[in-house]
Amino acid sequence: MVERETMEFDVVIVGAGPAGLSSAIKLAQLAQEKQQECMICVVEKGSEVGAHVLSGAVFETRALDELLPNWQELGAPVTTKVTNDEIYWFNNEQKATSIPHFATPKTFHNDGNFIVSMGNVCRWLAEQAESLGVEIFPGFSAHSLIIEDEAVKGIITGDMGVDKDGNKKDGYMPGMELRAKYTIFAEGCRGHLGKQLINEFALDADSSPQHYGLGFKEIWQIDESKHELGKVVHGTGWPLSSDTNGGAFMYHSEKNQVVVGLIVDLNYSNPHLSPFDEFQRMKHHPVFKNVLEGAERIAYGARAIAKGGLHSLPKMHFAGGLLVGCDAGTLNFAKIKGNHTAMKSGMIAAEVIFEALQNELANTDLTHYQTAFEQSWAYKELYQSRNFGPAMHKLGKFLGGAYNTLDQNIFNGGLPFTLKDNTPDHSTLVDANAADKIAYPKPDGDLSFDKLSSVFLSNTNHEESQPCHLKLKDASIPINVNLVKFDEPAQRYCPAGVYEVQEIAGNKEFVINAQNCVHCKTCDIKDPSQNITWVTPEGAGGPNYPNM
Repeated sequence: MVERETMEFDVVIVGAGPAGLSSAIKLAQLAQEKQQECMICVVEKGSEVGAHVLSGAVFETRALDELLPNWQELGAPVTTKVTNDEIYWFNNEQKATSIPHFATPKTFHNDGNFIVSMGNVCRWLAEQAESLGVEIFPGFSAHSLIIEDEAVKGIITGDMGVDKDGNKKDGYMPGMELRAKYTIFAEGCRGHLGKQLINEFALDADSSPQHYGLGFKEIWQIDESKHELGKVVHGTGWPLSSDTNGGAFMYHSEKNQVVVGLIVDLNYSNPHLSPFDEFQRMKHHPVFKNVLEGAERIAYGARAIAKGGLHSLPKMHFAGGLLVGCDAGTLNFAKIKGNHTAMKSGMIAAEVIFEALQNELANTDLTHYQTAFEQSWAYKELYQSRNFGPAMHKLGKFLGGAYNTLDQNIFNGGLPFTLKDNTPDHSTLVDANAADKIAYPKPDGDLSFDKLSSVFLSNTNHEESQPCHLKLKDASIPINVNLVKFDEPAQRYCPAGVYEVQEIAGNKEFVINAQNCVHCKTCDIKDPSQNITWVTPEGAGGPNYPNM
């Protein structure tokens, strides 16, 4: 039995992203307002706040306006207002059709929004939280749950200084027990504790399966003559095939930089598809090439996105805690935005928990969180866009897009239909021998690159001698099942080159390069055998994104 130091708090928050930090700030504000002591702790697995935050991001300030109305005076890094909004259908590798605004869902329009680095916004939110007395512990992973008497009573942080065989190294430090009256889980998309909680408390019993996209993002330093501050570009179509959903983006941010990216829905069917290579290919389209040619790529990252919307939301409350933000799946994919809804879900969580603390309750099931959330504008948004993703999945890009434009622009999301997609993303792959192979061009080193040079730009690092954080339930499945049936798609869906099939001494072996992992969670989602489980590595491991 490991002896662990124990620290007691009123509230422990797992994850210093937009949802977690908004929860912390709102709790501290309420405590200050009522002159009531409230001990709040935020744990963050990244080396610093913002190190693991990756988002587009065009930011809607509605939740921030409510949380910190004087955010401009406080110096929030929210300064680049959207000035121009373009939407394209990419016909092929050379042509694109500009789509007029009236022919696209109004949820795509960005009047009044800002182009931001969400990592930097979170760093600033952390400063606001700390100024209110919140304790923030970066570099500590929330490794496991404390569940006693069928209630969550906190979390245990990961042990430090354990070698790959599980032996204690010099400098070994056992993880701490962080106990709380209530715990808020704000880990982001496919949080590993959130996943356990959903299973433990059957929170998704009445929900459709969650659906995901894999989002790529690069930052480029471009020529000043090509820069149009505040310009937003979105598009769909090529290079993705007709049965693969997703979309491209390019935002002109400050300092003569653009962010460019691609989201690939993870319900794709062709096991030969490589989302990373689709993104590299995309940048050769003239819409992007004309801006990026001769420029310097300075950052790369990838992250899964929970995009199932209203039908995929699990129950967000359970004895002792709440799921908020992308840990639950509050992103509004009809807007391609989730930061504002994540923040609002965290703020509502703070209000509900603070009321319970005032009533001297601890570790109870805060069932009225559901009511409070359903009465909010965040829920209304998700309700209005409830059919957006299922329409695209079931009807395809053209008919699904037409349905969504009609539903959003004419009926404000009120068409009297309920469309659901109850097929999990991991079960959509067809057999490899029944799918078209895809010949991707070699990277040219100017616009397109390989995975390893890209991972280098993400500043990813893990302590090398530690237990592998990518767990196989059955080590034989990758070769005996996935390779035979699907040509082992982990080789292609991973955006960081973590998984390889190598021939060693005449035998094919599945190799896991865990050091490369950018914590995107795609393997945990898309593995057709559901054989890979992502768990937290040693604290501070993973990417170190400077301003993503």
